[in-house]
Amino acid sequence: MKRLLLACALLAGCATAPKPRPPGQAAPAGTELLQALERRQAGLRTLEIETRTTSWLSGDRVRATVPMLVDRAGRLRFEAEIPVQGSVAALTVHGGEFSLVDVQKRVFHRGPACPMNVGRLIPIPLFPEEIAAILLGDAPVGEGAHATGVEWDGQRQADVLAIERSAAGAAASKLWVTMKKTAAGYDVLAVEGQSPGASGRWRVAYEELGKADGFTLPALIKFAEPGKSFDDGVEIKVRERLGLNRPLKDEQFTLTAPPGFRVEVLPCR
Repeated sequence: MKRLLLACALLAGCATAPKPRPPGQAAPAGTELLQALERRQAGLRTLEIETRTTSWLSGDRVRATVPMLVDRAGRLRFEAEIPVQGSVAALTVHGGEFSLVDVQKRVFHRGPACPMNVGRLIPIPLFPEEIAAILLGDAPVGEGAHATGVEWDGQRQADVLAIERSAAGAAASKLWVTMKKTAAGYDVLAVEGQSPGASGRWRVAYEELGKADGFTLPALIKFAEPGKSFDDGVEIKVRERLGLNRPLKDEQFTLTAPPGFRVEVLPCR
């Protein structure tokens, strides 16, 4: 019986162990993977979706309906609605400035669009362009990025492109982008990022991938801050895609203080 249990344990371990790169499959060049990312980003610019977003806010695990407007250039609009309470908050980012209407506290916040401010409604403390890239289902590469190597993810059976970034105003100077080769090119499965001087990495996982207008998009996005699990992070479930690559006007990314609301200017630390 002991031998049988040992054999079962060994078999289970083999079944779940990461698999090496298939024999005869050479690692792609880093430039090839980076160019695949750049082609996707050139072709996919804006997204309109309705989501069910779950995150920790003010010590509570909150699940809200959040329609999102996303522009890869960093324009963002989120509106949060909670069952029974209705609309509770709205956040926009445009031109390096952010605005936040807190309906419950009757406060209108505004200030520079730094990670601390942009992450006040949906706690993803990154710069707007980085958040936009994540919601668009890929990675915040940006100008000045270059490939530094290609690794192998045996668990996902995919390549991992290592990138260094030199763009100003970026929360991550290093990226690791997990990309799986398909008949049509490469799908992005996950992203990790590390800020200068940081010991840990923030992580993004893309799940439930599907096709829309020729692009592979995730129906589930998970974000975790450095040292934390996905259970303690943000989960964005896409309920409906309302538009892809449609032109979005600047007016859609601006908010004004409602009558009677206190106005607070929030600086960045």
